[in-house]
Amino acid sequence: MTSDQIILFTLFAAVFGLLLWGRFRYDIVAFSALMIAVVLGVVPSAEAFAGFGHPATLVVALVLVVSAGLVRSGAVFLITRTLVDASRSLGAHIALMGAIGGVLSAFMNNVAALALLMPVDIQTARKAARPAGLSLMPLSFATILGGMATLIGTPPNIIIATIREDSLGAPFAMFDFAPVGLAAAGAGLLFVALIGWRLIPQREAPTVTEADLAQYIAELILPEESKQIGKRVAELIEPAERADVAILGLIRDGKRRYGQSRNTVLRAGDALVLEATPDALDEFRTSLDLAVAEAKREEALRADGEGVEIIEVVVPEVSRITGKTAQSIGLAWRQRTVLLGISRQGKRMTHHLRKTRVEAGDILLLLVPRDTGPDVTDWLGCLPLADRGLAVTENRKVWLAIGLFAGAVVAASLGLLYLPIALGLVVVAYVLARIVPLAELYDHINWPVVVLLGSMIPLGAALESSGGTELIAGALVGWTDGLPAWAVLTVLMVVTMTLSDVLNNTATTIVAAPVGIQMAQSLEVSPDPFLMAVAVAASSAFLTPIGHKNNTLILGPGGYRFGDYWRMGLPLEIIVVAVSIPMILIVWPL
Repeated sequence: MTSDQIILFTLFAAVFGLLLWGRFRYDIVAFSALMIAVVLGVVPSAEAFAGFGHPATLVVALVLVVSAGLVRSGAVFLITRTLVDASRSLGAHIALMGAIGGVLSAFMNNVAALALLMPVDIQTARKAARPAGLSLMPLSFATILGGMATLIGTPPNIIIATIREDSLGAPFAMFDFAPVGLAAAGAGLLFVALIGWRLIPQREAPTVTEADLAQYIAELILPEESKQIGKRVAELIEPAERADVAILGLIRDGKRRYGQSRNTVLRAGDALVLEATPDALDEFRTSLDLAVAEAKREEALRADGEGVEIIEVVVPEVSRITGKTAQSIGLAWRQRTVLLGISRQGKRMTHHLRKTRVEAGDILLLLVPRDTGPDVTDWLGCLPLADRGLAVTENRKVWLAIGLFAGAVVAASLGLLYLPIALGLVVVAYVLARIVPLAELYDHINWPVVVLLGSMIPLGAALESSGGTELIAGALVGWTDGLPAWAVLTVLMVVTMTLSDVLNNTATTIVAAPVGIQMAQSLEVSPDPFLMAVAVAASSAFLTPIGHKNNTLILGPGGYRFGDYWRMGLPLEIIVVAVSIPMILIVWPL
């Protein structure tokens, strides 16, 4: 063993030891290890920061921005209200989301499948008042498992097919991976849905403040082209309850109707009087395609084309609006601002919102042109509440956002565009279409995760270039000498899985596939079962957040620690091996 190999193996052992300990944040540990490796000369200075420009790192960053765009456009609400019910038990929710994720990832890149479903899962967790970490890891594992079933589902399968063509003259076909991949994925999904999620460490959900629970009295308008025209108010109660919104009544021609007006037939221009949190109000507006104000006021609000944002302000005694109404002070025409709601310690209001006298202590929910919030707050003489990340769903652009994302996935799946390029074009299009505001573009990237991945990739490359991975491969051939074929396959899968948890799955496949062919030749048997074992094992990176991009993506949003993954990942890898070996020997006989 060379000195470089000794240093790298020692660094990897120290990194994983510190990450499992959890005393220091993962990005600091990884970056420190990279710097030590550069100082000791095992990573060239010119390659020290190559990981930050690596496609894997870029994909993680771009996917987070694309996910934010899908949320802002209303695509997530569309999927949520169509497929997901927050009242389901956690196990049933994981089974449904896992099945959807598994099917999608079989026919599209599994990173893209997670990008589509991750915000849906987070939104559902928020509505169900449970930590997103209980379901995000099962979803990530499900999308990884689903990719095993087809040629295009995951990069290792494509690499294995290419290596088979180079070595044996013909590649694997599109569905040659299906028998073994489907069996492993099916068993894995069953475990994840029934048992696996119970092994995830449960931590306290983020503290819910009084502002998070604030219920606003608000109004939403039926525009001229609304599909709700002609329906009775009572018909909207069910979708309102699904969005956690209470319908209090109806305003027509500027006058509040008596009671809830349940049997009143809705007309264009009617205003529904609602009680809801800001997020619930936005979801209800998006699901029924309602407007925040009359057409003229909404058009004036969006006139400059820079988009809108939501702010919350507290009204003090000395405010310009105290004792007055939004209409009387000209809030709409002077500041191009719409009063969305008023929170008054649970007290009900009976007047039209913009004609309601505002009292000291009220909390106002305001829709303002982007970047004008501080000016509007100062003009009103109000006090801003802490920013809670409230956003306005641009549901007019939902199909544009979905179409752009779907086009990128199809182009990447057919090999027309490299996945990072396809996702990069989607991000550019989202910014140009103002689906994701330029001012918020970098806010959606989880920078500690980027630092972790950018630091570990050069270390993995150094291990490979120093001959460390070849050293492992040579030892593997020696250890399996004289063992029966099924035992050799098992050892190959276990070692490949271990490598995949440390290196990325592409590098692992490139190293392990030739080793598998060499093993088959030494046993004088068909190399196909060995290549299939490498394909399944290289995709089964469930022990760490750095083995697969999907595991890295959920690290921040799920609130996980480095050592959380193995708790569910280790038994899952054992199940994958136990199911795959018999299936490989049946479908691909020696």
